[in-house]
Amino acid sequence: MIDHVHDLASVREATDRLLSAVAKLDNGAVAEASRLPGWTRGHVFAHLARNADALANVLDGLPMYASAEAREAGIGSGAPRPLDVQLADLRESAERFLEAAGADADWTRTVTLRNGVTDAAARVPFRRLIEVELHHVDLNIGYGLEDLPEEFTGRQIAYLAERFSGNAGLPPVTLTATDGRQWHTGGPEGPAVTVTGTAPALLGWLAGRGDKGAGLDTGGAPLPALPPL
Repeated sequence: MIDHVHDLASVREATDRLLSAVAKLDNGAVAEASRLPGWTRGHVFAHLARNADALANVLDGLPMYASAEAREAGIGSGAPRPLDVQLADLRESAERFLEAAGADADWTRTVTLRNGVTDAAARVPFRRLIEVELHHVDLNIGYGLEDLPEEFTGRQIAYLAERFSGNAGLPPVTLTATDGRQWHTGGPEGPAVTVTGTAPALLGWLAGRGDKGAGLDTGGAPLPALPPL
């Protein structure tokens, strides 16, 4: 059962953490590299703001973005802005998303995201939470995978495991966290692989973050190559 009310509260908390951290930066930090190849922190800020507006569009029954080109243009043009403008945009776009999500609505309805992907409206707040939490890590400002809330880490591992489940390019994979939690993913064929590590390390591997599987144990088997997200 997806609890969108709980997830919206988590979005608020994660957004507050992000805004507090960003407010401590200076203009020079905006142009510095993020952990995402080719993106400065300014690119991450602009993406987060436009994503909030895009998901508000989804909840309002509108296209997520006008086009792929418009999405890229919004990120590119927004990246060089000074910190005060970035921070105001992050705050105001987050408020617009929360306002859209706070409206009376049928949360069981199906909504359309990018590239024709559909999902339950109730999962949209969790999708926003993913953006806020993982891109906070991507900013490289002292918030790492190990700082993510434990509940979020477990849910995001489960979310990505489900996304990769049945993929013919992956063998059967058992993900085992050192705290005892387990998830299963991958396709039906090939030698089964068990990947063991801390939950943050497992999430980092699945989400394409961290050091590409550093700290994970496969019992000597090759670490499977994951498909692109």
